[in-house]
Amino acid sequence: MNENLFTSFITPVILGLPLVTLVILFPSLLFPTSNRLINNRLISLQQWALQLMSKQMMSTHNTKGQTWTLMLMSLILFIGSTNLLGLLPHSFTPTTQLSMNLGMAIPLWAGAVVTGFRNKTKASLAHFLPQGTPTPLIPMLVIIETISLFIQPVALAVRLTANITAGHLLIHLIGGATLALLNINTTTALITFTILALLTILEFAVAMIQAYVFTLLVSLYLHDNT
Repeated sequence: MNENLFTSFITPVILGLPLVTLVILFPSLLFPTSNRLINNRLISLQQWALQLMSKQMMSTHNTKGQTWTLMLMSLILFIGSTNLLGLLPHSFTPTTQLSMNLGMAIPLWAGAVVTGFRNKTKASLAHFLPQGTPTPLIPMLVIIETISLFIQPVALAVRLTANITAGHLLIHLIGGATLALLNINTTTALITFTILALLTILEFAVAMIQAYVFTLLVSLYLHDNT
């Protein structure tokens, strides 16, 4: 394979115009709404999955936290569908871009933190200084807790970017090795292809799990601040 290893991570451009906006909007077409009294199997399965995820994530939240349900369900659908579409050949995965993941993580984290300072000011400030802290350690612990607070959205974005990028690179490398071994040793190429097939199945699971983990962590940050 002569193409660059990181070619698949370059934002697609046609006539000098970036297509990332169209790529981001495309997953919304995969979730149609129905106005019929009786839905078909696809929409019924979609609604069942949404109800299951929303019940599992939002059951521990209070009334204020449950107002975020629609946003969090939209988030998990967007990340999951984008990750899955990125596994198609010659496709582009927006979630491999750290800038985009930070663009999702920072506003959601900031909204949860601001909600906490508005509704539970004393409890939010108490997180910066654990109870029973010795007086000489107070300045250091306040700095450490502040850094840990501000690193949360970065950790969210880096986790998603690293997992999706690593999977794509592994598929690219093993696929290239399979093609190279095809003319050298058929048995070894068959073994490599089997590994590639298993890795692809694993990447489908990782794509959905990472969407769930990202949304779950945002939900936990919200739960701590409401």
